[in-house]
Formats: sequence, C-alpha cells, structure tokens
Amino acid sequence: MKTGVRKSISLLLACVTALSCLLTTSFSNEVSAASDVTVNLSAEKQLIRGFGGMNHPVWTTDLTAAQRETVFGNSNNQLGFSVLRIHVDEDPNNWYKELPTAQSAIAHGAIVFATPWNPPSNMTETFNHNGDTTAKRLRYDKYAAYAQHLNDFVTYMKNNGVELYAISVQNEPDYAHTWTWWTPEEMLRFMKENAGSINSRVMAPESFSYLKNMSDPILNDAQALANMDILGAHTYGTPFSSFAYPLFKQKGGGKELWMTEVYYPNSDANSADRWPEALDVAYHMHNAMVEGDFQTYVWWYIRRQYGPLKEDGTISKRGYSMAQFSKFVRPGYVRVDATKNPDTNVFVSAYKGSSKVVIVAINRGTSAVNQRFVLQNGTASQVTPYVTDGTRNAAAQSNISVSNGAFTAQLPAQSVTTFVGDYSTGGTGGSSSTTYEAETGTTLTNAATETLYSGYNGTGYVNFNAYSDAAIQWNNVYCAVAGTKNVKFRYALASGTRNLDVYVNGTKVISNAAFAATGSWTAWGEKTIQVAMNSGTNTIRVVTTGTEGPNIDSINVSAQ
Repeated sequence: MKTGVRKSISLLLACVTALSCLLTTSFSNEVSAASDVTVNLSAEKQLIRGFGGMNHPVWTTDLTAAQRETVFGNSNNQLGFSVLRIHVDEDPNNWYKELPTAQSAIAHGAIVFATPWNPPSNMTETFNHNGDTTAKRLRYDKYAAYAQHLNDFVTYMKNNGVELYAISVQNEPDYAHTWTWWTPEEMLRFMKENAGSINSRVMAPESFSYLKNMSDPILNDAQALANMDILGAHTYGTPFSSFAYPLFKQKGGGKELWMTEVYYPNSDANSADRWPEALDVAYHMHNAMVEGDFQTYVWWYIRRQYGPLKEDGTISKRGYSMAQFSKFVRPGYVRVDATKNPDTNVFVSAYKGSSKVVIVAINRGTSAVNQRFVLQNGTASQVTPYVTDGTRNAAAQSNISVSNGAFTAQLPAQSVTTFVGDYSTGGTGGSSSTTYEAETGTTLTNAATETLYSGYNGTGYVNFNAYSDAAIQWNNVYCAVAGTKNVKFRYALASGTRNLDVYVNGTKVISNAAFAATGSWTAWGEKTIQVAMNSGTNTIRVVTTGTEGPNIDSINVSAQ
C-alpha cells in the first residue's frame, strides 16, 4: 500500500504530461532512424520469468472471475500476465481470501509469489525510529517463529492448490511507515539464521527504491546468499542509471533478479488512460529489462484507477503498454542483445523463445520513424507487428516480409510496437531446434535446482528428490507445426540405469524410458526420444518411477 509521500512530484509530472499532450495534436512527417537495430539472436542475456501485478483482497475487493480471465488469459483484449504477487496476512484467518485469484493464476500457468507486510502482532514490538515511537519491528527472539509463520503460509497455499514460486521476507523494510521496519543488519541476520528453514524459494529484501545498502550485505555474506533465491526490488523513484547492479552480476550467480513492485510514472486518480503518459510505462519496462536485467516486472495493484485494469475491469492504456511485453514475451523466453537506442526517441529490446523472435520498439517522439531491423544468427520469413498508440490497443497490423535477414517498419509517433516472428537458426530446409533448460520455465515436484556439479548449461540443473512421483514439467514447449519431434535430454548419472515416465500435454506417451550411466555426475550425456506434439504450446513432463532419476540439464526439441 502506497502513501502520498511518493507523490510529491505528481504536479510537475502532470504539467509535463499536459505539455506532451499539446505536442501530440499534430505529427510532423515521418523520418528515418539514425541507425539500424541489430538483433543478435545468439547473444543471450537474462531469462524472463514474466510480467504481472499485485492482488490484495484484504486491502480492497478481490478480482472477479471475469477480471481474472482478462488478466491471466492471453487472447484478444486480455493482458497475458504470467506473474501474480499476493499478500501474506499477519492473521492466518485471512489467508483464504488469497485463494480464488491465486488458484486462477495457477490454472492459467502463471507463477505466484507472496510478500508479508507485517508479522503476527505477538511477534512485533514498538521502538523509536527517528522520533516515531510507534514504529514496529520484529522482536529479536521471534525470528524463528516468524520463519515458521511464513512456512505455514507456504503449506496452506500448497494444500489449496497453489504452489508458491517464492515467498518474500518483508515488503519494503526500509519504507515501513505503516508496516514493519527492518535494518540491513536485521535482514542479514534473518537471511543467515532463519531463511534456510523456509520450505520455498526465499526472496529478499524488496527495498522500496532498489537501495543497494539493503541487499549488498546479503550478497557479501556467503551464508545469507546461499539462503536467498531471488533478489527482489521495487523501483519507486529509482533513476534508470541506478538500475544496473554490478555486485549482483559479480556474486549473484544462480540467483534470480526480480522487479516486484512499482507504479509509473504516478498514481494520479483516473490516470490510467492518459496518452502519451501511459507510453512511459512501456519505456520504464524497457529500462527494467535492458538496463536492470530484471527477470520479472510486477505492477503494484492490478485493478486501480492508475493500473493496468481500471476499476470497471477493462484494460487501460497503461495496461496495453504492459501487454506489448506480457502478451508476447512469455515465461522462459530469453532477452537477446539488440541496439537499444538507435535514434533519439527510439528504444528497442529483443527476446527469443519457443522458436519465436520478439522485438519491442518504443517511439517516444512526435514523428513517425522508419526503422530498419537486422537479424543476426537466425532469421525469420516475416514478422507481425502489434501496435499500441493513442488510438490502437495491441492491434495486429499487416505482416512484414523479412528479406536477407532484415526488414523495415514504421514506428508510429508516440507508440510501442511489438514484432513477432517464427525464427530459425538455418540449416537444411531451414529446420530449427530450441533448448529448454530444466531449471527455468518449469514446474518442479519433489525436485530442486542445483549447481553442485560442474558442466551444466544455464543457471543449474535439476536433481530429483524422490524415487517415485518426482517430476519436471516444461510448460512452454512451442511447435510451429504438429508432428513427431525429437526430444534430446542432456543429463548426468554416475552409475546404473534410472527410468522416467514421459508425458506430453498430460498424457503418458513413454513408460520407463531408460537413462544409462554417463560415468560421473560431471559427465553430461544425451538421450533422444521421439514424441508427437501439437502445434502451438505443449507441456513435457518426466516422472520418476522407483529409481529416482538422473540430473537433468535441459531438453532440446527439434523436428525429425
């Protein structure tokens, strides 16, 4: 919940917006961009977990069933959100309120994570915080009890069909005027001594303005870092120049980096449809992806007068700006290198996944721009543009042909355009393959991501933790054409043979597929099977059948 403290610049922003609106009354002739955009499909950056927002039914009313479809569905006039943030109430009697929307998110394939604002009242005490004698903090003798409280929430949600992806330690511990304060030292202590007992991925510290003094101590302490799975940050007032985090790049290997709350550029009442102000949401998202290397982008509250859904449940212009990313850059995609600022007012990011290339281009200028795009280390035959501007909302436009790995497109004035195409890496007949890591874009059951043994690709591999019914499910395996596919597993197994059942789209297609020993846990071998898949998105699930399983690094899917 946000207070008026952060809105001190709203008047200035309103004046700037008014001026911008005046400038949009007429457009000058289109111009050509200063330079080409080069998209290098082999230069991979961060893995994308997804885009989404917060639901808080204890604070206000829950999303309706229809609104959930609008938020988590990905058809026309839907947002395609793939991340939901929920509230861990201090009173367990309120936890049931989180279930309907969280269950709907899970059913749509989204991931759900949770954040507390306060521990139970019997675990807190008041203290003097810069003259405020009513400030709250977690009692020093209640750290273990608080970890159990978080564990209880994880268990409650799991028992009700919501497997949390992660749970946070505290919402904005350094901006706790109406909730619970934590110092960097207190957060460090909890991460070292208590976070390891939580039966979920643990997120910290969710600083309100991505202040590194809250997270540097965790990164610099091996024990605390081992217990942190996700570094979460809010970006209220954070300048783009502070989005980069060199210390995380240095020490955060195997950890995830999420932007878990923001509204931008303001929270003015009924501001959701202002244009071109709403274009700045896409611009902020661009900087979060390109400058910050964030893997998620989570809006503060989904349904709000300044949010992606308006109070009547319809999508706002801010929402459609978000949808230019969320509908097309899907969980498990990877950002790839692209010329990020080819012209003064043009900003570009690019992604690949499921044999698709996605390019998001923002034109903040008042003139249309002719922009040339060049694809390297991969190509496409055509791309489909989707445009949001003053009059259009994620509207599909005519396909554009790609010739010799390049195409030119008009970027309308004050617009965001997303180009989507099927791409191939070349080879005989233009066939292509896609690698899907086991530790990313998957659902794990009685299995865990590890980095103990060397030689893996990506950020780790998956180790099965049970002889039977442990599973890995890849959720977004894309096939442009239905038919029989080769699925090549990259795995390691020190000795013996271990068997896995294989399911495609929920149906068992192979029983007891045998994985032979590779000789050691650092010797990675391959096993290829053939299975039939549908066109579009498929799921592949492998399940242990009594012999545990090999360590799985990835699968590679290709046509026969």
